[in-house]
Amino acid sequence: MKEADAQRQGSSRAGRGHPARTALAALAGLIAGFCALAAAQLVSALVRPEAGPVAAVGEAVIDRSPPALKEFAVRHFGTGDKLVLQLGIVVVLALFALAVGVLALHHRRTGSAAVLVFGVVGAVAAVGRPEGAAADALPSVAGAAAGAGVLFLLAGRLAPASPPPPGAGAAYGAFDRRGFVVTASVATVVSAGAGLLGRRLTSSVQAGATASRHDLVLPVPDSAAPAVPAGTDLRIPGLSPFFTPDQDFYRVDTALVVPRIDATGWRLRIHGEGVSRPMTIGLHDLMRRETVERDITLACVSNEVGGPYVGNARWLGVRLADLLREAGVRPPSAGGRADQLVARSVDGMTTGTPVEAVMDGRDAMLAFGMNGQPLPFAHGFPVRMVVPGLYGYVSACKWIEEIELTTFAAYDAYWVRRSWAQQAPVKTESRIDTPRASASPKPGTVPVAGVAWAQHRGISRVEVRVDGGPWHPARLAAEDSRDTWRQWVWEWPATSGRHTLEVRATDGTGATQTGRRTDTVPDGATGWHSVVVDVS
Repeated sequence: MKEADAQRQGSSRAGRGHPARTALAALAGLIAGFCALAAAQLVSALVRPEAGPVAAVGEAVIDRSPPALKEFAVRHFGTGDKLVLQLGIVVVLALFALAVGVLALHHRRTGSAAVLVFGVVGAVAAVGRPEGAAADALPSVAGAAAGAGVLFLLAGRLAPASPPPPGAGAAYGAFDRRGFVVTASVATVVSAGAGLLGRRLTSSVQAGATASRHDLVLPVPDSAAPAVPAGTDLRIPGLSPFFTPDQDFYRVDTALVVPRIDATGWRLRIHGEGVSRPMTIGLHDLMRRETVERDITLACVSNEVGGPYVGNARWLGVRLADLLREAGVRPPSAGGRADQLVARSVDGMTTGTPVEAVMDGRDAMLAFGMNGQPLPFAHGFPVRMVVPGLYGYVSACKWIEEIELTTFAAYDAYWVRRSWAQQAPVKTESRIDTPRASASPKPGTVPVAGVAWAQHRGISRVEVRVDGGPWHPARLAAEDSRDTWRQWVWEWPATSGRHTLEVRATDGTGATQTGRRTDTVPDGATGWHSVVVDVS
């Protein structure tokens, strides 16, 4: 018994006496983690890309994050918040891999078991997603099994060649360096190959979706958008263009992996309360109906005062109200049983829209075209909802696949369950685009210009003031429609010094934008946008 204790103590001293062995153990953990991710990527390509552990855990984090944390991410990282989250998960995985590698040096089975436990976390996260299925657990399980196996093998190569005799020195017990290098190299090469194969398989699977978008021919609209009036775009340097290019249009959603849907297989199901004729419809059937083309500005409820999450585009689709009537739906004002339309995305996201708003005559639509082209994948291809006058989280469902008619009393949509309001009409807002904060214009006439929006009410007046002084009316660009933003400009006789510029707008009903500052939660920010400039 004493001899066995002495051997264990000697082995421990030997492990501690070889810093190189500890460093290699940490490296073994990283290699095992790389193997796990590569194997998971390969399997997720066969299941679905969204089931990969990084995406599954990331989306689970998004689902469970409090609104304040979500707002912090959007505020500080903008549309790069998803990349930051993914990088954060990879960093955590790397630290975990380093730790279990060192653990496996002295507790080989325990270290490997820890990798398996981490795989269970990914599997639970994947299956627990709203759109999750049992098969979604496979990438995390396969990755964990591969990682645990590789760690077990590498840790074995780091063990002393033979038990040290009683009283052996700390330097006793050389480990199998050559065996470690060979095993680590083979594992790395095989994992790199698996990861590359996984990427190619994913690309192959997504190629059908890409081809279906490329081959899609948009119909000529039965009701084309009215010609944009002359003078709608003031074309002032630094001012947002009237139409936002697709690549510059804001994107705020919870999808870490953008769904790439093959349009040929896409179907939309309409059912629920008050639906007397349930429907399932494909894209080409949808496009054969009467189509409408409209210019509509969309805004995100996460947009802070003066923020960038608003954009204007020309949308092509079918009137949602027409489709609902075809299914037998009546609005509550006409005796309909449902007051909420719940739209579901392929990624499990839900948005709850008032049925009355969709059917009150506004140009609410199921859109398949954006700025003259099929929807980009990032903006909802093949079909998304567009409802003027409502913030996106209650109206702008992307990658839509289901519409269920229900009531607000019976169901809370995704963001409503996370402290956001059920009803969210867009608030009157305005923004100074130029001069930007901390700019240094020269004394003299300086154009102060920006955009204002109050979708479905329109903008009737914009005013600017300097250093808390009197309000000055800005010159408004021509109005395209009450559903689009409106550009404005005020020629400021700037004098030297540090100045604060503020803007406010009045909507088409005569209501002036409030100066009271509120946060974005629960139904959108309020307040006047201001910038500080130094005229020199």
